[in-house]
Amino acid sequence: MILIVDDKPENILSIRKTLELYNFEVDTALSGEEALKKILKHSYTVIILDVQMPSMDGFEVAEAISGYSKAKDIPIIFLSAVNKDKRFIVKGYDSGGIDYITKPVDPDILLMKVKTFSRLYQQSLELKQMHQSLKEETEVRKLAQEALIAHQQQVNEMLEQKVRERTEELRRINKSLEASNHDLQQFASVASHDLKEPLRKIQLFGAILKDRFLHEDPNAMSYMERIVGSSERMAKLINDLLNYSRLSVESIYEPTDFNVLINEILSDLELMISEKDARITVEKIPQIEAAAGQMRQVFQNIISNALKFSKPGVAPEIRIQAERVTDLNPDSATYENGRYCRIVISDNGIGFNEKYLSKIFTIFQRLHNADMYEGTGIGLAIAKKVIDKHGGIITAKSQEGVGTSFIIVLPIHRSHS
Repeated sequence: MILIVDDKPENILSIRKTLELYNFEVDTALSGEEALKKILKHSYTVIILDVQMPSMDGFEVAEAISGYSKAKDIPIIFLSAVNKDKRFIVKGYDSGGIDYITKPVDPDILLMKVKTFSRLYQQSLELKQMHQSLKEETEVRKLAQEALIAHQQQVNEMLEQKVRERTEELRRINKSLEASNHDLQQFASVASHDLKEPLRKIQLFGAILKDRFLHEDPNAMSYMERIVGSSERMAKLINDLLNYSRLSVESIYEPTDFNVLINEILSDLELMISEKDARITVEKIPQIEAAAGQMRQVFQNIISNALKFSKPGVAPEIRIQAERVTDLNPDSATYENGRYCRIVISDNGIGFNEKYLSKIFTIFQRLHNADMYEGTGIGLAIAKKVIDKHGGIITAKSQEGVGTSFIIVLPIHRSHS
């Protein structure tokens, strides 16, 4: 459940509606005092806290929360339009916040951060539960050791040695898990690009537990596989989210050879192309002023999707065409000296119903079941944001069972006015 704390009901309403659209359970408080009372009674996964409030401001509330044992680890996102000064933001982190959003709130950024911090908090709770389970197992084995000592000295000597070895192994694992927990709890002190480090530890120690100690317990193995699988998906999600968030940073645009860029992508995807027996044709693309790294993300996402969403038993056929056009329109007329370039990436894959066209470029939107086609639902959102930043447009034409064509129109030269 998400707690929103703001002294203005209209601010609460807009944020609440945004979160409820994505099935988040939301609670609200109109003052710091009311928020502290609710935190003592209820459990929350994320707190969105306005800084400027009468009587008790957001910093004071955050410092008070850090003194509650049951709530000190809850992620706090500060919300304010008053001061964006670096010292002001640092004060937010020092008082217990893990992130900072300024008003007016961007719903996409808000949703990304709430989803990320909520899932990380849940992951931290799962690790704590595993830690407690391991401690209980150690205690059970110690009790078993005492009982065996009373019955049979010879058996005890064998079990005592095994218990010592097992206890030492559990102690090392507990220490590693505690280190991982500590990393997660210190999340407030790191920048968003360091989100992936705690997840790497979760994956590492989860794999150690699964491979070394859980073979005799199918239930524990199943739970651990779920944890490891979830952390891998979370790592992919965070990576995509970080890629998406980096697009807000000012980019360097320079003349870019798209043919070289696409050939590098095809080289990276060589194994997947070979496995799918795909045939890919790339026509000559004119040089365009662009941020090469961002354009690599766009074409990698679209080409990867064309390979991933291929029809079973049918070799993918992908064609990349380009031509100069007169204006910024997907159906613009061709012109040899046109100021824009239209690039079309076509495939013979499963396609989609065009009534869902507006959804495919929206973050976290998926048209297909995640069990059938893996992915985070962010790739095409990244593509759209990159193309928008370049002053271009991206759209698609598709037919179910026939294939899809993504159409990108970009200015050849950046406007420097």
